[in-house]
Amino acid sequence: MRISPAADTGVSAEAEPVPGVGRVIILEQKLPEPLSTQRVEIRRITIAPGHAAGLHIHNGPVFGNIETGSVVYQIEGEPETVLGPGDVFYEPEGVRIARFDAREDGVTFLGYFLLADGVNAELVFPEAS
Repeated sequence: MRISPAADTGVSAEAEPVPGVGRVIILEQKLPEPLSTQRVEIRRITIAPGHAAGLHIHNGPVFGNIETGSVVYQIEGEPETVLGPGDVFYEPEGVRIARFDAREDGVTFLGYFLLADGVNAELVFPEAS
């Protein structure tokens, strides 16, 4: 097994081209502060057509990618975005997610929950301001 320079040194670097293999960075997200991640929990989540998830807050950063369907995604105070198959998203820890609303086709996505030792993924539904 050959290790790329990035994996060997921990420094970001372009991987050497391999015939028949394409690599594209689709999201590079800096976290607001270092996170002691002990494990990653990956969930496949399905939301019914037209269902609004409601205002919510995560207790840790969540990354995700849409598999099928579409959602209206909005961090409070920012413009809304429609996400469809192949799109990725980031929900920061402790930030109010105003909308994650399935559209008429519903949505299935993978959520990647970065968790510290002894922490379980939690979701809070605060009152709208």
